[in-house]
Amino acid sequence: MKIPESVLVLVHSPQREVLLLERADAPGSWQSVTGSRAMPDEALRATAVREVAEETGIDCSEGTALASQLVDWQLRNVYEIYPRWRARYEPGVTHNTEHLFGLCVPDRLTPGLDPREHTDWKWLPYHAAADACFSPSNAEAILLLPEFVR
Repeated sequence: MKIPESVLVLVHSPQREVLLLERADAPGSWQSVTGSRAMPDEALRATAVREVAEETGIDCSEGTALASQLVDWQLRNVYEIYPRWRARYEPGVTHNTEHLFGLCVPDRLTPGLDPREHTDWKWLPYHAAADACFSPSNAEAILLLPEFVR
């Protein structure tokens, strides 16, 4: 069962372009990198590093050139889990706590997608990316980007 604590990682360029991924299980639904902790004691940064690698092929682990570009924004969202995805959690779990991170990449990279999770990708200016997201919390996070990228 999934742990109701996750990360949302905005992969973005210095020009405030945001990478969006199309969900394989919900065609037409675009989002940033997201994912739950693998274990209750997994560090949130480790969750973010793992999810970025799994969903995009981008390595931002310690010792890489991008490690310092993964920034914990020290913000979190608590939201109601969509009913269609609640079966992934323990019975009675209805809300998730999502921790926000940003990952600034030097250029618009081509991600390596896992087709079981995502079917397409696109880079958009941050306002357009916020408009394209199906998740209100993801859109709100994207609109905060100028506060973290000056």
